Amino acid sequence: MSTYVFSDVHGHRATLERVFERVSPGSDDVVFCLGDMIDRGPDPVGVMRFTRSLPNVHVLKGNHEDLMLDAFDHVDDVVSQANWAINGGMATLSSLRGLSDDEASELVEWVRGLPLSAHVEVSGRQYIMAHAGIRPGGPLPADGAWDDAAIDGLLAAQIPDDLLWIRDEFWSVPTGLLNERGEGPIVVAGHTPTPYLASMTDDFDRPVRNSDGIAQMVRVGACDATGGVADRWDIDSGAAGGADFGQVTVMRLDDGEEFAEPIRDGE
Repeated sequence: MSTYVFSDVHGHRATLERVFERVSPGSDDVVFCLGDMIDRGPDPVGVMRFTRSLPNVHVLKGNHEDLMLDAFDHVDDVVSQANWAINGGMATLSSLRGLSDDEASELVEWVRGLPLSAHVEVSGRQYIMAHAGIRPGGPLPADGAWDDAAIDGLLAAQIPDDLLWIRDEFWSVPTGLLNERGEGPIVVAGHTPTPYLASMTDDFDRPVRNSDGIAQMVRVGACDATGGVADRWDIDSGAAGGADFGQVTVMRLDDGEEFAEPIRDGE
């Protein structure tokens, strides 16, 4: 069994399908999507449908899903409508209008029920997942043992808006979850396209763009205090920026292998 994670596809269904042709998860594999399936790209509904079809999939809500729900829940509120529109929401609204009322309602209600965080243990390492990240300084286990109950407590103490929206306060400082031997949970997040991290930290494991100038995932925060282990992984490789900027990346947590497909013109 393998565990895969991806995030921030932003409506680029064709690219997502192409990368999963390479990944080809089996019926025993587990897949995590960290949100922002929608907005900006040409086929948000296609991304949601494809994501739901993956085996053993766990989908988190992203800030763009939150913007959509806020707009639908406050149809007479100009601010809610404008916030979604300026963040690419018209692509999603148009895509949903291509469905029957029942289909659109069912898809929106599925999104409404999505959780804001998750965690999983892979090869003896705990991984915490949230769309945007966590706010450092949450409760730590007194005995230093990061079991499921300790992680559940940490996540329960988080402010929902942080899990959806946090940026600088997460990427610019250590999480405090790893000890000097590198033991503890790693936080995997999206939301912030990796080129934007340059204004928040310079503590990357590699450049935020690959040799073709396309955004790529990076690991952040490896230092003596963390036993040389990066405590924050950013898997938002810029799909929101479209062709010539970003790609869709799926990472296998078991061995760190990455499967990435650049956005092509028109998709």
